Amino acid sequence: MTAHTPESLDGRLAQGWGGTNPNGVHVNVLLAERGSATSAAMATTFAGPTSGFTPILVCVGPDQPSYETVNPPTLMLNKTELDTDLLGALAAGACQVGIAQAVLDVVAEGLLATDQSHQVFVSLWLNPEAEEHEPVRDAARTATAAALREAVTGRAPEDARRLVEDRDTLTHPFYGG
Repeated sequence: MTAHTPESLDGRLAQGWGGTNPNGVHVNVLLAERGSATSAAMATTFAGPTSGFTPILVCVGPDQPSYETVNPPTLMLNKTELDTDLLGALAAGACQVGIAQAVLDVVAEGLLATDQSHQVFVSLWLNPEAEEHEPVRDAARTATAAALREAVTGRAPEDARRLVEDRDTLTHPFYGG
């Protein structure tokens, strides 16, 4: 399978879930082409951190001097305030590694190219009660890979039709009605 061209991916969005709570992870992904308006919005987010919500350029390595940037360049931004040392470590460590692995899984599948022409933005929800590194890493990998695959290939038409057909009975865990 060959990688999709940047033009076919710019602005594509999807979401994914991985793991089980309390170590579950939910992500939203946005794909961009370098130089596009989508890419400019991602750069603005990267350049505008706020307390508790700092974008991270996803990189991996055994120590700080050995960090390597994952390609396509991937920005991670937490949707959960990282107000404890453990949450900070889980996001910057376990989630970052899981996201990196997922991006590279999708590259290995031929759905994304490992270049600087594509960009990936991952908005991360980490359960504030999470406490275990390995399950969180696995959850981040599963969620991100699922979201990237959906963003690149789209949803199955039957799934989209099912949502339309079931629109009057839709629910959500945060919906109280």
